[in-house]
Amino acid sequence: MRTSRLGRSRVEVTALSFGAAALGNLFTEVSDEQARDAVDAAWDAGIRCFDTAPHYGLGLSEHRLGAALQQRPRDEFTISTKVGRLLRAKPHWHGDDLANGFAVPATHERRWDFTAYGVRSSLEDSLTRLGLDRIDIVHLHDPDDHEEQAFGSAYPELERMRAEGIVGAIGAGMNQTRMLDRFVRETDVDVVLLAGRYTLLDQTGLTSLLPDAARRGVSVMAGGIFNSGLLAEPKPGAYFDYAPAPRTLLERALQIKAVCEEYGVPLRAAALQFPSGHPAVSSVLLGARSAVQTQDATAMAVREIPAELWSALRLRGLLPQDAPVPAVNPKQEAS
Repeated sequence: MRTSRLGRSRVEVTALSFGAAALGNLFTEVSDEQARDAVDAAWDAGIRCFDTAPHYGLGLSEHRLGAALQQRPRDEFTISTKVGRLLRAKPHWHGDDLANGFAVPATHERRWDFTAYGVRSSLEDSLTRLGLDRIDIVHLHDPDDHEEQAFGSAYPELERMRAEGIVGAIGAGMNQTRMLDRFVRETDVDVVLLAGRYTLLDQTGLTSLLPDAARRGVSVMAGGIFNSGLLAEPKPGAYFDYAPAPRTLLERALQIKAVCEEYGVPLRAAALQFPSGHPAVSSVLLGARSAVQTQDATAMAVREIPAELWSALRLRGLLPQDAPVPAVNPKQEAS
């Protein structure tokens, strides 16, 4: 699988990355066996970049991902995790964490912390949960309501850790573009992880973030490409940004699906491949909770898509005229 370096760092990522939120029991439970099989299927498909976070299942995602990769050669894969939420055990707990989206016992609480101490402490905890000797990429995770502390304390600490060789690449991961664009313009990040804002349904990132990242040599990892499921299977009750999709978005997704069907292309394939058309995007994250889902996603990533499909989407006003699209079929590129 094609690889590229993040920004000016030496950290390499594959064109597809494995997003491990589902391994933290996102919305519904996943067994340990299913989690391992999903990671094994990603490895078999050539994926060598894996993204996780303490937030995902109160650390469960990190535990499972680390266990699944434990016997793999450490120099052959890239691990990405995040800082900004510290996990603290509750002496007395009850219930689950579904209010935060994860079907796990509520044994810990999350504490926002974008101080320098919090960044170091979070990374140390992640290393323990992962059972690995180093983490390659560290993102500030969702600092939306902590902008001053994120730029004044957390980001400088990431810079120091990168200079010390503790991490290889630094960045921020969010589902908004304004603050990520500020990171691109005002700091020396290697990468930003943009979730849900550069998809077939939402091209907000095209306004300024992606062009700025391309000009400044900052890599973009595109996540949330199915917009919480609406672009995977648009139907009444489907989710968009972790909530039931508004009717207007559902109708738009169905229109895009209809165009894809005219050309014999699954909507999932178009949704998965579209973000990679922008030159700033180094890797597209796919989330999967089983080997079957992983295998389906990786198959969609190399599904042949005729150029006429993208032209039809533009002609019908379903895709901006200035949105770059994949110019080379992935199978041809791989060969």
